[in-house]
Amino acid sequence: MKSRFLLFRPKADDLMPWIFQDEMVKALCSIKCPMLLVVWFGLRPLIKTVDLDPGSNYIFGFHPHGVLVAGGFGNFCTEASGFTSLFPGMTPYLLMLPFWFRVPFFRDYIMCGGLVSSEKASLSYLLSAPRGGNVAVVAIGGAPEALDARPGALTLQVLHRKGFIKLALKHGAQLVPVFSFGENELFDQMTNPAGSPLRWLQDHLQRLMGVALPMFTGRGVFQYSFGLLPYREPIHTVVGRPIPVVQTPSPTKDDIDCLHSLYLEGLTTVFEDNKDNYGIAPDKHLHFI
Repeated sequence: MKSRFLLFRPKADDLMPWIFQDEMVKALCSIKCPMLLVVWFGLRPLIKTVDLDPGSNYIFGFHPHGVLVAGGFGNFCTEASGFTSLFPGMTPYLLMLPFWFRVPFFRDYIMCGGLVSSEKASLSYLLSAPRGGNVAVVAIGGAPEALDARPGALTLQVLHRKGFIKLALKHGAQLVPVFSFGENELFDQMTNPAGSPLRWLQDHLQRLMGVALPMFTGRGVFQYSFGLLPYREPIHTVVGRPIPVVQTPSPTKDDIDCLHSLYLEGLTTVFEDNKDNYGIAPDKHLHFI
C-alpha cells in the first residue's frame, strides 16, 4: 500500500514532510470516516468519466467550494466513495489553507485525513513526484466562494484564478475538472450580499486571517430545523476528462490563458453533461466570476 504524507511545512523554502502517516492511522481513517459521512449526508460513489494513467501527476480542480468542502473531504480523504478502486495506483491529497494547520487538535484531525497545506511549495512538491500517481485536489474558488455557498448557487470564482494553471504547466501535471453536485445544498447561509455589514465584516476578517467565516446553519442531531450538521442531501461528485498539459518550465501569459480557457471549457462540459441526472433545470448554467 502506498504511504502518504500528511502535511508540508508552510514555509516556502522547506519542502520536507513534517509528519508521516503510518498504516494504522490510515486504516482508522478509512474505516471510521465513511460511516460518519453516510450518517450525516448522502455521499454517493465517485463518478469516473475515463481512466487515468497512474504514471502521471494530476491537479483535480474541485467545484464548487461549498461551505466546508464536505464532498472534497469525503471523496478524497476517505474511502467512502471508492477512490482507490476507481483510480488504482493513485493517491489523492486535498489542499487546505495553511491557517488551519496552526490550530491545535484540529490540525491533528485534518492531518489524519491526509490533507496538506495549500502553499505553492506543497503543491509543487506533489506535482514533481517522478513516478507520478499524485493527485492534488484544489478547491479553486477558495475561501471567497464559501461566502456565497447556499442552495441553488452556481456562481464559481474561477475566472481570475490561474495560479494552479501556471503550476500545472511548470510541472506538466494533467488538469482534471471535478464538479460536486449537491455541495451547495448541505447548508443554508445568512443573507450577506455585497455591501452589507455582514459581508463587510466577513471580507475584512478574510483579509486579516486568510480564511472565510460563513454564517451557516444546517440540521441538528435529533431535529431538522436548526443545527450545524449538514442536511441529508446527496452529493454526486463527477471526475471529468483530463486536459493534457505539455510541460513548460517558463510559461508565458498566453500559455496560461490558453490552458485556462481549455479548463473552463472542460468544467462546463462536466456540468452540462451531468446536470440533468441530478435535478438541475436545463436553463441553469454555471456563472464564472
